[in-house]
Amino acid sequence: MDSALRIEDVRLTPILIKDPPLLNTQGVHQPLTPRLVVEVETRGGITGLGETYGDTAYLALARPLAAALPGRSVTDVNGLFRLAADVCGAAPAGVVDGRVDAGGLRGVRTAEKLRLSVVSAFETACLDALGRSLGVPVHALLGGRVREEVEYSAYLFFKWAAHPGAAPDAWGEALDPAGVVEQARRFEAAHGFGSFKLKGGVLAPEREAAAIRALAGEFPGRPLRLDPNGAWSVATALAVAAELGDLLEYLEDPVTGTPAMAEVAARTDVPLATNMCVTTFAEAPEAFARGAVRIVLCDHHYWGGLHRTRELAALCRTYGVGLSMHSNTHLGISLAAMTQVAATLPQLAHACDTHYPWQTDDVVTVPPRFRAGRLAVSDAPGLGVDLDRDRLADLHRRWLDDDGTLRDRDDAAALRRARPE
Repeated sequence: MDSALRIEDVRLTPILIKDPPLLNTQGVHQPLTPRLVVEVETRGGITGLGETYGDTAYLALARPLAAALPGRSVTDVNGLFRLAADVCGAAPAGVVDGRVDAGGLRGVRTAEKLRLSVVSAFETACLDALGRSLGVPVHALLGGRVREEVEYSAYLFFKWAAHPGAAPDAWGEALDPAGVVEQARRFEAAHGFGSFKLKGGVLAPEREAAAIRALAGEFPGRPLRLDPNGAWSVATALAVAAELGDLLEYLEDPVTGTPAMAEVAARTDVPLATNMCVTTFAEAPEAFARGAVRIVLCDHHYWGGLHRTRELAALCRTYGVGLSMHSNTHLGISLAAMTQVAATLPQLAHACDTHYPWQTDDVVTVPPRFRAGRLAVSDAPGLGVDLDRDRLADLHRRWLDDDGTLRDRDDAAALRRARPE
């Protein structure tokens, strides 16, 4: 084994990044949200980058894994999973309680999900370091790209004009169809997005359906998606599906759980997508056998990294299930990783989600730019992005200065703080 590829040091930097007052079924995004930047440095002096959730539960698992990595090779990405199982132990007390994940709205929390979300950042950092060492892009380490560009979808939200006590942000309020349409116009003008996803589960279902109809009127023939994050009953989901009919590219997680999704799927022709009832490989057989979903939204952050995302894609291809890509609040490191793996997935037939245009903070030196709603797939070594260390230090100071209120993302608590009633 080339000693230059062995890990010399691992650095973990928790940060807080600004987030707009975007609404979802659990509450509102906090003014600041936690992320974790992982740096894996080799004995050859090459540093690879990774990014994941930065809440205290993830930090508690990341620290022992970081301490155990020096001396291992960046080529041993399979070994990361065994090592994490050995050194991370059980999830911290209070996080495995069967409730819905407030941060990601991605199904029931388990110790394995938390661990995989941590491992994903280390795997990405190792692949970035390996690619930089070999002079090849990450997509070459995953088998090579099948497309030169990756298409992304505009991610629309009902939102307040500002967080309580703050000045209005550049986007303004969007609490009705007109506000959502104006938001979509701005996304199209700034980034050229050709498809639109609306985060639902916030207002009455008929008002959210009205927003979709308004989008269809403004952008005829464009792919439209609606995602209420499991907030509706079966009856409501069927009523909305019947009303919107051919306007929707797909309806994402209208209800919670595979049995309810299967019931809706059996009674509508509108394709159902999920990032909530199929979030682990163990959940796939029942959902696929019952025809509960026609599209799975992959996400390397919680499936365990880029290689496991490709394994999920192969499973979906075997069962004839479509593939799209989920997003949560993220920075340029994650967007680069998303783009690299998306470039290698042949059956990725739907534009990927991304929160990135909402973010005003970043830690990469050259922020990615969308053109016609697409990102070019970088052929630069590794992920193709470099770390802005000054900006990283600033965002870490923000984390250090926090009194602990914002170090764990909790949209429900943020809503209660803003609107106690």
